[in-house]
Amino acid sequence: MQLALATWHEVEEYLQTSRGIIVPVGSTEQHGPNGLIGTDHLDAEFIAKGVGDKIGAMVAPTLAYGMSQHHLGFAGSVTLRPSTMIAMVGDIVRSLARNGFERFFFINGHGGNIATVTAAFDEVYASLSLLPNGEPSPIRCRMMMWSNGKRATDIAEELYPGVNGSHATAAEVSLAQFYHPEAIKHAQMAPKVAPASTSFFDCFDYRKRYPDGRIGSDPSLSTPQHGERLFAAAVDDMIDAYRAFLA
Repeated sequence: MQLALATWHEVEEYLQTSRGIIVPVGSTEQHGPNGLIGTDHLDAEFIAKGVGDKIGAMVAPTLAYGMSQHHLGFAGSVTLRPSTMIAMVGDIVRSLARNGFERFFFINGHGGNIATVTAAFDEVYASLSLLPNGEPSPIRCRMMMWSNGKRATDIAEELYPGVNGSHATAAEVSLAQFYHPEAIKHAQMAPKVAPASTSFFDCFDYRKRYPDGRIGSDPSLSTPQHGERLFAAAVDDMIDAYRAFLA
């Protein structure tokens, strides 16, 4: 069930049987020569909707912007300041908690969000812990990369041994191709496999080190057929993780 497509009556009914909600979060940033700028949030959204459809979980609207300052050297990239993202995530959690939600499972598509979203969770917990005469709270937050489950990891290693990379990965590009086949892009890439180091600082340093935006990847190998396999695997991975979190 998608929160954006439900009525408030339907949400109240859902809360009678479950207090969990899935929040897809990603970014709007460059993904190399053939990767869509929306790859991170599109992939997280696709997997989250797949989980929701399969087990009847509530899925919140996608958070399409993330902490992406290091990509600003490439046209079309957008970032939130860490402080902005911390405030946004905190306000979303507190708003939904006010309505009765207690378990917030963020399916993430962008590694650059990890530190900031984790800090947002700590801000939520701190605000509860510091309440005078407060009582134990049922609010719990967790975040997982859609690509980090065992099934999806195994498939990525099978399909792209040693060349999946860490940004503009072959796996994430394949998943986006399966989600939006009408937007598949083709491009020449040189070198075929991008430099693999993950050391960078600001956007100027990033662009100097990784001129076409990729890190360690060969997304010329990506196909929507691969994306279909990754989708099924990642949905099952996230279902297992979400159910364990609720328990």
